[in-house]
Amino acid sequence: QVQLVESGGGLVQAGGSLRLSCTASGRTFSNGVMAWFRQAPGKEREFVGLIKGTGSTYYADFVKGRFTISRDNDKNIMYLQMNTLKAEDTAVYYCAASDVSRGIRESRFDYWGQGTQVTVSS
Repeated sequence: QVQLVESGGGLVQAGGSLRLSCTASGRTFSNGVMAWFRQAPGKEREFVGLIKGTGSTYYADFVKGRFTISRDNDKNIMYLQMNTLKAEDTAVYYCAASDVSRGIRESRFDYWGQGTQVTVSS
């Protein structure tokens, strides 16, 4: 059974940093793609960024220069380093994964975590 478990969320002041982790079990995605999405209160879930097995990354415009995605293929963990956090970054952050990279739409990802709450106070 494939599981994705996010951790590292919490409350942080604006301008601060957090690092989220997504630990995968039951399957390795070293040749696939892992991604972060987020859902703010009252809004639809949106794409944040992804990392392929090659290590190449792609980010949504609103996080470029502030967020960095990395992965440890040996441990099957993906990270999201978030710097210079803003109040509008407050959301539940979700990890997603797929064996094949097919774009950034939610429907392109086969596996999802339960999410971790990030709250940024202004």
